[in-house]
Amino acid sequence: MMDKIKQAQPPVVIAEIGCNHKGDLGIAKEMIRIAKLFCNVEYVKFQKRNSRELMTDEQYNSPHPVPYHSYGETYGQHREFLEFDIDQHAQLKEYCEGLGIGYSCSVWDMTSLKEIMELNLDHIKIPSAINTHWELLEHMCRYYKGDIHISLGMTTYEEQGKIIQLLQNHKRLQDVVLYHCTSGYPVPHRDICLLGIRQLVESLGERVKAIGFSAHYTGIGLDGAAYVLGAQYIERHFTLDRSWKGTDHAASLEPDGLRRVRKDTIAIAEALRNKDTDILDIELPQRKKLKWQPKESVVMSASGF
Repeated sequence: MMDKIKQAQPPVVIAEIGCNHKGDLGIAKEMIRIAKLFCNVEYVKFQKRNSRELMTDEQYNSPHPVPYHSYGETYGQHREFLEFDIDQHAQLKEYCEGLGIGYSCSVWDMTSLKEIMELNLDHIKIPSAINTHWELLEHMCRYYKGDIHISLGMTTYEEQGKIIQLLQNHKRLQDVVLYHCTSGYPVPHRDICLLGIRQLVESLGERVKAIGFSAHYTGIGLDGAAYVLGAQYIERHFTLDRSWKGTDHAASLEPDGLRRVRKDTIAIAEALRNKDTDILDIELPQRKKLKWQPKESVVMSASGF
């Protein structure tokens, strides 16, 4: 495996804000500002969904499965409380542009896709939950010109194959970033299954734009390994406070954690190379000072005895 690793640029780090803004546009903007100025990441990502389109009446009117985290009397009302309309998304995109950070968004249904496409993003994300929404993928392939990012959590190999075939049929594979993902919040380390990244690299890496890692674990210890295994995009859920109300915060990084992911993956990218000469310049003073050499005074010929 190691002989296939080549020096590369650091991975693109995406702060997934999702709905961790608690339905507050001011909090969303503060999260963008911190993601850019403190964490130094390249993108923030939000979500857009139409609850009425996604849910049956029964699902919409059912209580939240974890009432403590609910922002409404029903699950549908909870989702709508956390939802920004398209004008608010346009405001967030403009705010991102002013700060010099990329804006991106996951879409969960046809209505949301068509709305977000109007913002002319450089990429749109398809979450694991709807990556087999064939009508949506078809529409995206036909009418959206930007890159298509797709998470592969809770997806069978057969379903993955159908996704790839659809993209290939539309000649869009070169515009696709595929994310290795385990869909849980949070996910224990053993279920991250990092070698899935290498599997994607080896089977599809030459056909798609890039391979990514969408991570839902606690901590930051696996992102560097994901990068070394071939992830060129790393997406981490982001919050300002993991104790906030809402189910995603527990699987999210606070600002210092996200900042370290960015900093550490840059360091790994710099370090991941071979020596370009036997003795590096930084070693020369130490070699002169410390490298063992035989003392001339004790080097004696056989005739000296």
